[in-house]
Amino acid sequence: MGFIGSGAIGSTIARLAVEAGHQVVLSNSRGPETLADTVAELGPAATAATSGEAAAAGDIVVVTVPVKAFPTLPAAPLAGKTVIDTCNYGPDRDGHIPELDGTSLTSSELLLRYIPDAGLVKAFNTIYFKHLLSLGRPAGAADRSYLPIAGDSASAKAAVTEFIDSIGYGVVDAGPLADGWRQAPGTPVWGTPYGPASNEKGQPVGQDAIRAALATATR
Repeated sequence: MGFIGSGAIGSTIARLAVEAGHQVVLSNSRGPETLADTVAELGPAATAATSGEAAAAGDIVVVTVPVKAFPTLPAAPLAGKTVIDTCNYGPDRDGHIPELDGTSLTSSELLLRYIPDAGLVKAFNTIYFKHLLSLGRPAGAADRSYLPIAGDSASAKAAVTEFIDSIGYGVVDAGPLADGWRQAPGTPVWGTPYGPASNEKGQPVGQDAIRAALATATR
């Protein structure tokens, strides 16, 4: 697993990945040396690298950066890779992007313009990182939680579903990248089903509740 961005969500996914037996290569915009403490905490299955090296190393690469950073991504090593997009557009942080302020484009479709040869899957953008850390359950558990994903590549979706299953979650297919707006910030599936951030452990959410939340989204 390669990680471009190692903030709250990125480092949480990395932690769950290591616990599930995956090797992780972390990167951020400040350089590998700034990730020394995180790597030490995660143990021998984790290393730090540049973003290009993390992209090249990962069978699956997690992109978890501000939307305004999309133009800086290393496109060449991401070609042909399965890429997980966890990113949420926020004008206060990213500045206003006209296509995203309207309804002509989703943030994942914008990302794909910068990494056109990747198999892109939107995932992990709807759940608070502390809830993600605490709600994982084994396959078959009655209280297993589900996460929505969107993507255009069936093979990339299959790879991401397998990874998400390995870290303790089921998946609800929300459709193609063009339908990723159904899980964007402010929609019914974004954050709310898992409970408020003040409850750090969150609450389990089954697949029917995720499907219902996706279905009631409006644009």
